[in-house]
Amino acid sequence: MKEMSPLEKVRHSSAHVLAAAVLRLYPDTQLDIGPPTDSGFYYDFDTDVAFTPEVLEEIEAEMKKIIKENQPFERIEVSREEAKKIISDTGQKQYKLGRLNDIPDEETITFYKNGEFHDLCAGAHVSYTKKIKAFKLLHVAGSYHRGNSENKQLQRIYGTAFQSKNELVDHLERIEEAKKRDHRNIGREMGLFHIDEMVGQGLVLWKPNGAIIRQELEKFITSELTKQGYSQVYTPHIGKLDLFRTSGHFPYYQESQYPPILQRESLAELTEDGFSSTNLENKLDRGELDGHLLRPMNCPMHISIYKSEKRSYRDLPIKLAEFGTVYRWEQSGELNGMTRVRGFTQDDAHLFLREDQLQNEIQGCLGLVKLVFSVLGMNEYRVRVSLRDPDSDKYVGDAEGWNKAEAALKEAVRTLDVDYEEELGEAAFYGPKIDFVVKDVIGREWQLGTVQVDYNLPERFDISYAGTDNKNHRPVMIHRAPFGSMERFCGLLIEHFAGNFPTWLAPEQVRILPMNDDLLSFAEECSQAFLKHEIRVSIDRQSAKLGAKIRRAENEKIPHMIIIGKREAEEGKVSIRSRNNPDLDGTCDLQDCMNQIEAEIKSKALPKKRTATPTE
Repeated sequence: MKEMSPLEKVRHSSAHVLAAAVLRLYPDTQLDIGPPTDSGFYYDFDTDVAFTPEVLEEIEAEMKKIIKENQPFERIEVSREEAKKIISDTGQKQYKLGRLNDIPDEETITFYKNGEFHDLCAGAHVSYTKKIKAFKLLHVAGSYHRGNSENKQLQRIYGTAFQSKNELVDHLERIEEAKKRDHRNIGREMGLFHIDEMVGQGLVLWKPNGAIIRQELEKFITSELTKQGYSQVYTPHIGKLDLFRTSGHFPYYQESQYPPILQRESLAELTEDGFSSTNLENKLDRGELDGHLLRPMNCPMHISIYKSEKRSYRDLPIKLAEFGTVYRWEQSGELNGMTRVRGFTQDDAHLFLREDQLQNEIQGCLGLVKLVFSVLGMNEYRVRVSLRDPDSDKYVGDAEGWNKAEAALKEAVRTLDVDYEEELGEAAFYGPKIDFVVKDVIGREWQLGTVQVDYNLPERFDISYAGTDNKNHRPVMIHRAPFGSMERFCGLLIEHFAGNFPTWLAPEQVRILPMNDDLLSFAEECSQAFLKHEIRVSIDRQSAKLGAKIRRAENEKIPHMIIIGKREAEEGKVSIRSRNNPDLDGTCDLQDCMNQIEAEIKSKALPKKRTATPTE
């Protein structure tokens, strides 16, 4: 077992104090588990009491009492029979006996005691409760026992703890900032996306404004791919089961896939045989039933395109790119707006190469990911090289192929001139990968861009090219996706910019604000001029004071406001008030205004901060 850090000990101890406080207040509560997490701790409870915000305040107050009592944490080593007795005596049989049965016979069984509270636990903890200097209960969520939706749903109390009050304050401020930036709220306010229960959980409906952001990102990456010799393809969202059996995705990813779609003949066969779920699963695993699958990955489709023609060494590298939608059956409790969904589109590409081309192409893929992050101002990230665990049986292929793929990635990642870490056992089942883990503006980390090297799928699909010797040779594959998932990337982008998008991404780039209705005709002329320059523009036609129009445009996060008064109309000029570039503020000719905004869009400039707020 990995040794806990001092911070993890504080958080683990806080979870125990939480459980002790709940039992003091609500003695009939049944406890499940309460581990530390990367950001704090939680504990799962089975009780008829609803943990409302008011109840959380009561629990938090009781925790402070326990901490003030300065109870020691005592480690108690017991036999299995003694453990059963402690669990029975404390009235915690419902879940704790099952957790006890999870402990292998050869492992030592331990409890940790603080005050009157005993908990089955391997540790570790701080020495006394007063060592918990700074904690806060955050919220309550539903949680199925053992993560299985067929089990009872419990109440999970989340909290956080730090070694100092200043660290806690900083963390809580980040949480508040995260609430302000929540992509779900901003997305609703700006009309970016919608998730409808009638359509299905985890299935995103891109509204017109959100579709503009997605289209601009697609245009950006497509332009870069064209420069690098990629070819765009389109493939179906569904394929035969045998395609995914060959790739290994079925049944390897069976738990995270949508159920197969059986052919009518197969359904009829099952009916004749006497249908059962076990019978169905067995026949599917053995390949005895025909059907289709909503694709969980795009790569088998691209391999099929490669295999459709004879290939020569002169043709390589072949680079096939697609904004391909894939489908995964995520648990409903794990779904979260756009960042965790069931249907998502990858900016996917697969490169088919000779071995001598591998290093150069990996570096090209890595450079593309870095370019994406640079353009969008995502400059804080780390790089992770995910390798296979030789002792695990979850990987396909031979050791030689894996060794070559891992060596190639390690060599390439050194050229990035950034810190990286290697993680054993985190590779995809078919090959190692380089993942880019981005830190957002409030310190959270997200895995986005990925580059993977694969010697195994070319072997499984028996693809080849004719070499200089006129013999067949096996190509190497690279899987890469700079954005990763368009849904997740856009969700994070919303939070990264807090909805204040750079002008090139903004759904509405310019809003014209005439000071009165007499100026609407000139506003229309200006609008048509912007549209001819392919600048997204609207006119505020409401009969309201200028200040109200400005506030509305600010609230709706419009990058540039064009103010038209009587003098501007007479002189054929406009007054610019820019949210994204205060350097543009002032009065100028309409053409100059359009040229400046057009240049900003073309350069994909990031928003500039306003140093002083101009008076109305």
